[in-house]
Amino acid sequence: MIAKVQLDRLFQYFPNLTDAQRMQFAALNDLYQDWNAKINLISRKDIENLYEKHVLHALGIAKVTQFKAGSHVLDVGCGGGFPGLPLAILMPEVQFALVDSIGKKIKVVDALVDSLKLNNVKTQVIRAEQIKEKFDFVVSRAVTELPTFVQWVKDSFKKTHNNVYPNGIFYLKGGDLKQELAAIHRPYEVFNLQEYFCEDFFLEKKVVYVPFY
Repeated sequence: MIAKVQLDRLFQYFPNLTDAQRMQFAALNDLYQDWNAKINLISRKDIENLYEKHVLHALGIAKVTQFKAGSHVLDVGCGGGFPGLPLAILMPEVQFALVDSIGKKIKVVDALVDSLKLNNVKTQVIRAEQIKEKFDFVVSRAVTELPTFVQWVKDSFKKTHNNVYPNGIFYLKGGDLKQELAAIHRPYEVFNLQEYFCEDFFLEKKVVYVPFY
């Protein structure tokens, strides 16, 4: 019942979904419940709030910007598929690469991609520093302190820019980020997710954008 309420709220926040996208988002609950029973991807208390604390949180990036068709987006430290999988459902014309250093997590993501019939996702077991391919954007959700993350991915960007925002990082994180932001020594912009979502969970949640010109 909780999942149904949260899914309906997601559909209200993103009213222009196709029937196929609605079915894909609806399928996530059972898929994650099943896989979480085998591999502990999400805490037991959070799995009951999958759509709010994971799916909708991931889609906070899409409230800040919509990547143009043909863009290439890298999700570093995707874990169980966040934020990359929800974004890939929402933006089927965008190519997503989901990477993680833990093989069993990528195994689950591969199974989810197959179940959801997502043709715009590829995966790899690799550390961020080892990635040679270039992307328009890098997304992630609080895998480490922001200055460390910037160092990990600073060489991952294409030189040409084709989106509204120049190529760069869109990073999901919460709490007081003053020290982290001061330490990255780059321009940045912070978007408060409470401006887009009304749930209390989002009161201190943010998307940090760090451009790489």
